[in-house]
Amino acid sequence: MNLKNANILLTGGSAGIGKATAGLLVESGANVAITGRDPAKLEQVARETGAFAIAADVANPADIARTYDQFLDRFGRLDCLINNAGIGEFPAIEEVTLEAFQRVYAVNVFGAALMTQRAAELFKQQNYGNIINVASTAALKGFAKGTIYSSSKFALRGMTECWQQELRRHNVRVILVNPSEVTTAFFSADRTERAEEAKKLRGQEIAHVIKSVLELDDRGFTPEVTVWATNPF
Repeated sequence: MNLKNANILLTGGSAGIGKATAGLLVESGANVAITGRDPAKLEQVARETGAFAIAADVANPADIARTYDQFLDRFGRLDCLINNAGIGEFPAIEEVTLEAFQRVYAVNVFGAALMTQRAAELFKQQNYGNIINVASTAALKGFAKGTIYSSSKFALRGMTECWQQELRRHNVRVILVNPSEVTTAFFSADRTERAEEAKKLRGQEIAHVIKSVLELDDRGFTPEVTVWATNPF
């Protein structure tokens, strides 16, 4: 994929992996729109990265429809969707609630699926497209107190494999990226970015991987890539 003038829609773009990816893709010549639930924070990141801000919640189907309306009104065509928005809750099994499942799945699973549904319609019409799903190493192996979060990422991984089978004949590449722990605001209750740690990944490493798999010539694609810290001990 040639990133120069490519039109890319990235969810969860106001911090962490999303912010780093938006900045790197804009630097590479792409036109990037970012979504997020906090309009003020999103606008600030848009100014910092050169992206176009669309305040929206992927857990809200009406917001998804409006996101695509605004994106297409601005750019006219979609070349790549990056499903990066994600949340997590980590209760012990005896503390798991249906409401917690619903909150996490609404973003990590249902939101990603509905964003992809609309993208797939556009990609089939133009016989071309790219989808990046940002999952986690929690999609590969469960962990204590990971019932809700890990299962949501297992679901995203399963959906990715289904979409690969459905969309390859339409020249659509669907790629799963599994980061291990990244120093972002993800585990912070007030969404404050954590300080960098020498032995943990940063958003920049994941952004580099996303850019790299997109830049592979369109005749090939990387179905799945996992990124680990070299020495986290």
